[in-house]
Amino acid sequence: MRTLRFFLIPAVLFLFAGIISAGWVPQTSGTTNYLLSVNFPFDVQTGYAVGHYGTIVKTTDGGANWIAQTSGTLSNLASVQFPLDVLTGYAVGWNGNNPIILKTTNGGAVWDSLASGATSPLASVQFPLDALTGYVVGSSGTILKTTDGGTAWVPQTPGTPSYLASVDFPLDALTGYAVGWNGYNGTILKTTNGGAAWDSLTSGTTHGLISVHFPLDGLTGYTVGDLGTILKTTDGGAFWMSQNSGTTNWFASIQFPLDALTGYTVGYHGIILKTTNGGANWFSQTSGTTQHLHSVHFPADALTGYAVGDTGTILKTTDGGSGVEETPEVIGQKLKVRITVTPNPFTTFTAIPGHETERFALYDISGRKVGIYRGDRIGEGLAPGVYFLRQEGKNGESLRIVKVR
Repeated sequence: MRTLRFFLIPAVLFLFAGIISAGWVPQTSGTTNYLLSVNFPFDVQTGYAVGHYGTIVKTTDGGANWIAQTSGTLSNLASVQFPLDVLTGYAVGWNGNNPIILKTTNGGAVWDSLASGATSPLASVQFPLDALTGYVVGSSGTILKTTDGGTAWVPQTPGTPSYLASVDFPLDALTGYAVGWNGYNGTILKTTNGGAAWDSLTSGTTHGLISVHFPLDGLTGYTVGDLGTILKTTDGGAFWMSQNSGTTNWFASIQFPLDALTGYTVGYHGIILKTTNGGANWFSQTSGTTQHLHSVHFPADALTGYAVGDTGTILKTTDGGSGVEETPEVIGQKLKVRITVTPNPFTTFTAIPGHETERFALYDISGRKVGIYRGDRIGEGLAPGVYFLRQEGKNGESLRIVKVR
């Protein structure tokens, strides 16, 4: 569930002024342990970061304060995800060659260790739609799947000995990608049947791949890795195009928050790059640190985001990392309407409390209008997929909603 703000502004004059803002601002994490993953499941306020020696820290005030949680392990935690809310989440990692999977159902007050049956270190976890069906990947070609919230984990057969560093299922629990490396070759795997079979895709690179992300669908996606490697596909992985990053630094994480145009990647020596044109150009941002950055996450939009890294580094931006924010000074009367869509994702239809009789337009990912819906039955009769909601006849931000099954 996300919040959508519509701005209804009749006959007003905008005066734009460039205001120097903060860019990326260091947060006080309360730890010097390396942080390897960050996740804000619901909004920009409540989030989690995990790292070495079982480190888990949590914030409920947008990073102003980070509180250490008791993980019950000294294992290195490489990945954390809370699929739908701030209560139920998973973290995975390793201790030597021993894998570990942790789960909480109470917002991190208690983390329980789950039996996975794996024998190799684990690197990445993702639950695509809910807190029941999820995937974990790791070294020696390890892929695990659960359909019961982690009570049982079933090993998949990827057919590769590669170290798998990242997994992403963009829309559902059927079509997903995993990336990594095998010797000097970048590994990319794809499944279209929920992991029953994994096909090896041609990456076209001899560099290791560390992170993969498909922003909106199973067609357009990005992967990053060693020596400044950035690859993009627009056909579901059949062909991967190399993009010019302008650096030989290693990238560890990539995310496109809302669409396939504006994205961020972070990596070694504090590097942060941003694109606003789908990777045709990548521009360096000032991170203010030389520590290696391992994870980046923009929870709700392309402006407010977090990055974590070595020695407890946590960075936050509220202006897309630019350090310059164009702020409109509005002369006239402005009415701001806050709209919440619930549930999101949904299976049959979703609703907007308080706006049940109003009309809203829905668009698919190609920008085609698919229909007009009342606020109490949005998305009814549509095929599963990603759609964008906008109040009919009004200018304002679009809200991404997802219909499943």
